[in-house]
Amino acid sequence: MKQNISNTSLNESVSQPTYDRSTLKSRIVHLGFGAFHRAHQGLFTDEVAEKSNSDWGICEVNLFGGEALITSLREQNHLYTVAEKGAQSTDVKVIGSVTESLHPVLDGIESVIEKMAEPQVAIVSMTITEKGYCADPATGMLDKNNALVITDLANPSQPKSALGYIVQALKLRRNRGIAPFTVMSCDNVQENGHVAKAAILEFANLLDAELGAWIEDNVTFPCTMVDRIVPAATEETLTEITELLGINDPCGIACEPFRQWVIEDNFVAGRPEWDIAGAEFVDDVVPYEEMKLRMLNGSHSFLAYLGYLGGYAHISDTMTDQGYRTGAFDMMMQAQAPSLTMPEGTDLEGYAKMLIERFTNPSLKHKTWQIAMDGSQKIPQRMGGSLRFHLEQGSDFKWLAAGIAGWMRFVSGVDEQGNEIDVRDPMAEMLRGVCDQHGLNATVVPALLAVEAIFAPEIGQNAQVIEAVTKAYQSLIDNGAKATVAAL
Repeated sequence: MKQNISNTSLNESVSQPTYDRSTLKSRIVHLGFGAFHRAHQGLFTDEVAEKSNSDWGICEVNLFGGEALITSLREQNHLYTVAEKGAQSTDVKVIGSVTESLHPVLDGIESVIEKMAEPQVAIVSMTITEKGYCADPATGMLDKNNALVITDLANPSQPKSALGYIVQALKLRRNRGIAPFTVMSCDNVQENGHVAKAAILEFANLLDAELGAWIEDNVTFPCTMVDRIVPAATEETLTEITELLGINDPCGIACEPFRQWVIEDNFVAGRPEWDIAGAEFVDDVVPYEEMKLRMLNGSHSFLAYLGYLGGYAHISDTMTDQGYRTGAFDMMMQAQAPSLTMPEGTDLEGYAKMLIERFTNPSLKHKTWQIAMDGSQKIPQRMGGSLRFHLEQGSDFKWLAAGIAGWMRFVSGVDEQGNEIDVRDPMAEMLRGVCDQHGLNATVVPALLAVEAIFAPEIGQNAQVIEAVTKAYQSLIDNGAKATVAAL
């Protein structure tokens, strides 16, 4: 086995924890030891320990897959690397905030639930992606037809979903007279705390109305807004991290230098002082969340679908094309910014310019294909609210129409050269079925807009929306993505 991060000396330029890691306790259980969490909450919590005498440590849990990652993490004493890649230079940090790790396949379901039920656990946090909440995107309520929900309601002591684990752990705490924990979503989901709360309460009430009432009265679900571009780790990333460290780290991750974390200060059992690491505690996260979802994530989706179709592998590649660069900026300023209600003094144009700069960073290999995943879950949040605004105002939304048309063209599963697209989406099979019925023909537009799990009827059945998206889709068929974006 190659030497790893915990048993050898590292390159001098690498910053390492100087605090005593043995004083950390597993006060946070985090579901989803993915790339984003490692570069965001894990790093913030590490910096709090570095700057104070914090005892907040994290127990990492992967519920689905990722057994090898958890095994590697254990082999290196729960240390891992974050490489912050700027346009000019890269800073490499070893993160020490993780105290332990669990996986239901490796350790059993009960061990995960028991850990969450331990008295010192004050927060259960999550990066489980939109689909992990088992919510219906159109209504925001629990999707009772979701396979995981059906399975977990039938056998609650052996859960599969994050919701099932959380409810079972809270049930144990209530039965044992242990105070509850805070449930904190860190996913890119609009009003993520409210979504988590609605899904968990509905799930709990279906199992046991008294338990549901206890959770509603005692558990808090703060909303958070998280922002940092963190591409999925590739072989290339890991090789580069090995060179920078001087050794191998299979858990290493690369990201941009920028980071932002806005948190609703609503914790029932205490929290780390994440603000000393740069987080911002506020009373209302929603305006910041809307700004990020619409301006950053919305333009990211626009670039992902139209960029992939245009032959660009990475977001930074799209920024070398003036049409895409201008299109993304106009999408932010003309389609998304007018739909926002922000605190006084917010500089949305400055924010948009900073986003373009971040997208341009050539050191970040953020794949258009990766951002294009799970579009059925993302489109409603990233484009739905601003579409409603423009319909009410009677204003132009051609950029949003082009982004939605790009998504429709992408989920057909065939690119502009006739090559197969590997479409990753919980609704991929159904969407492909609709596309196959119509072929590459604009008649597919009303059919896809009629999918109410993605488009609410006031959007999907609106004649203006159908007309604008059809026009954009026809342009993609006739002229291709590059020319369509340039024409915007």
